[in-house]
Amino acid sequence: MKRQKKIECRECRDQRECCRLGAWVDLDEAKKILDLGIKGGDFFHLEKDDDYPSGYRVGTSVEDEQCSFVTRDGLCAIHKIDYGLKPTHCKEFPYENGRLSPIAKYLCLIARDRGKKAKKR
Repeated sequence: MKRQKKIECRECRDQRECCRLGAWVDLDEAKKILDLGIKGGDFFHLEKDDDYPSGYRVGTSVEDEQCSFVTRDGLCAIHKIDYGLKPTHCKEFPYENGRLSPIAKYLCLIARDRGKKAKKR
């Protein structure tokens, strides 16, 4: 199997595209982020989920809306203030458990472009 080249997000022409649907965040992470007092940023849909350290997760968007922490300039408000508090899911995207995420082809412009080039061959 051919190993994929690492995706460099800084090369992306529209970095807000990967935030189009928001992310799931551990409840304890969310509490720390809320303490930053970011205007407009909020969490939605508290759900029980044993895959998260606290046992709960919350979303950064309503339904299929853009992440509530994306600023007008298309950047992450959390990242701007404290990269250490940026949700793990967001730091790792477009990867998930060390592999390209199944949703990367929908949300990551670089992954999508690579997929188109591979199909043409």
